[in-house]
Amino acid sequence: MPAAAAAVVRHDGAIDACGDTTAMFALASVTKLVTALAAHIATEEGIVALDDPVGPPGATLADLLAHASGLASDRDSVLAPPRRRRIYSNRGYELVAAHVAAAAGMPFGDYAREAVAEPLGMRATDLSAADATGARSCVDDLVRLAIELREPTLIHRSTWSAMVSPHEPSLDGVLPGFGRQEPNPWGLGPEIRGAKHPHWTGTANSAATFGHFGQSGTFVWVDPVAGVALIALTDRDFGPWAATAWPGLSDDVVGEASSGS
Repeated sequence: MPAAAAAVVRHDGAIDACGDTTAMFALASVTKLVTALAAHIATEEGIVALDDPVGPPGATLADLLAHASGLASDRDSVLAPPRRRRIYSNRGYELVAAHVAAAAGMPFGDYAREAVAEPLGMRATDLSAADATGARSCVDDLVRLAIELREPTLIHRSTWSAMVSPHEPSLDGVLPGFGRQEPNPWGLGPEIRGAKHPHWTGTANSAATFGHFGQSGTFVWVDPVAGVALIALTDRDFGPWAATAWPGLSDDVVGEASSGS
């Protein structure tokens, strides 16, 4: 592929990286990790709440964050009642961003920058088009995000726990690129690996592994059991190559972490 960069964050905080870790890449849906973290910060500030009614009738902000609102992927059509199916929805994240922006009284990109990027030192990250898919960043900045997602400093531990735990854990649904999963667990932002097969993480990853991948050929995952995180950014769109390469890379990283090498 034309360009790629990656980093491993080890359990002791050591970082191993390859490629140009300052190069900027389109994050695609990895953006949702930043959007969700900003939304959780907004809940702690008291300007929004997870049970706020947002989106389709009966749906809440939490449902939108966990793709449980019944909203279609890229339009306002409702395909199921809330909390009946896991329907992956970019549109849902656009509504999350709009809800936070309205409550904060500023564009969502500005709120996410002030709430997330600046405190974490993500100086290169461009969140001007952030909601579902529009952010741009580099490996160096996403290392900072991965560390925050592993050991939160911007949100309370209880908020973090809800963020990375399955919301409506029994819901079935389609994981884009990997087919129907029964169940298809998702946190309030990150995807949860669970027992999904096939999957973009490795078979060595624990069920508690959480993160996100993007159609631009990007991913971030954190495995709290192995105590390791992996960031990989490319400029080759997701496809069959990724469905093979990413799990293999993930298994190698978890294997090395487990061996202490």
